[in-house]
Amino acid sequence: MPKKSGFEQKYIQKALDDNWITTGGPNVNDFERILEKYLENDSYVAALNSGTSAIHLALVLLGVKEGDEVICQSLTFSASANPILYQGAIPIFVDSESETWNICPENLEIAIQDRIRKGKKPKVIIAVHLYGNPYKVDEIHAIAKRYEIPIIEDSAEALGSSYKGKKCGTFGAFGVLSFNGNKIITTSSGGALISNSQLLKEKTVFYATQSKDNAVHYEHSQIGYNYRMSNVCAGIGLGQMKILEENIDSRRGINNFYETIFKDISEIELFQVNNNDCFANYWLSTILVENNPEKNINKENLRIAFENANIECRPLWKPMHLQPIFSGCPYYGNNVARDLFEKGLCLPSGSDLTKNDKNRIKKVITDFIK
Repeated sequence: MPKKSGFEQKYIQKALDDNWITTGGPNVNDFERILEKYLENDSYVAALNSGTSAIHLALVLLGVKEGDEVICQSLTFSASANPILYQGAIPIFVDSESETWNICPENLEIAIQDRIRKGKKPKVIIAVHLYGNPYKVDEIHAIAKRYEIPIIEDSAEALGSSYKGKKCGTFGAFGVLSFNGNKIITTSSGGALISNSQLLKEKTVFYATQSKDNAVHYEHSQIGYNYRMSNVCAGIGLGQMKILEENIDSRRGINNFYETIFKDISEIELFQVNNNDCFANYWLSTILVENNPEKNINKENLRIAFENANIECRPLWKPMHLQPIFSGCPYYGNNVARDLFEKGLCLPSGSDLTKNDKNRIKKVITDFIK
């Protein structure tokens, strides 16, 4: 459940009082300005109705068309890859590396070189900051620069994370944020596309509002979409921004809570960033569980133990190259993403976990290990 700041109602009421309860509006403009100030680095933000819409419009703005190939990290949520199909393009999936769990630089370059040999240079790379953990920015962007392929930086889970002091979402040709109900902050539903120019922001808003040409009547010379954020949802976002840093501190504190629990349990490894260049928001705290048949310890048994205590605990994202909808799509890599999925669990990580919640979680884990 999202954590409320208590300020949301003020901005929602303003939208109602102004009778501005449709897309766009003063709250949307203010929300964009606050995000731009927070992200810094000459960021321009267009608020949309979802992170998925943001990825789709990034592909549109980068000229991805039917038959083009788009490289995408395999270990991610399906919303990273689905918009590739919206454009009639072909997803090319790349494995993770074990340090950050994100797109593997070595396999990325192998994929690019092989696609070029096959006569089809990839049009775009979609790289993901999985669970709020920054990918290997320097290495990935060096490869993209070498082959002149733009990057869409999927930061849906990484608002507040940074690499070498620069906010995630500001490295690529475009960055993507999500404000779904389970994210660091929420607008109930919503997302944003980050670019590096006012012109690109204006183009994003143009496409997101049905591509209405500048005419008295309704004139459309390009395909448009109904993707703009509503003024009411943006009001929720304005209230949520007041507790963004508090929520980040809370998620990182939850990760530290799990560290104390698992430090002496050899079968369970808590994922943590061990690189001073990276600051992770730990949107979700995640673990890998090694099978121990003698103690009856494995991932699924731990998940069921949580379920029996009425506590939700889910596997990691199932890699895209293993999903039925993407069967037959090219894949480059080994078995890192698959192995992570087979061993990994996402633990309860909500910003509003109470002391009683944590005690219940700890009891499930300690009873399970015993």
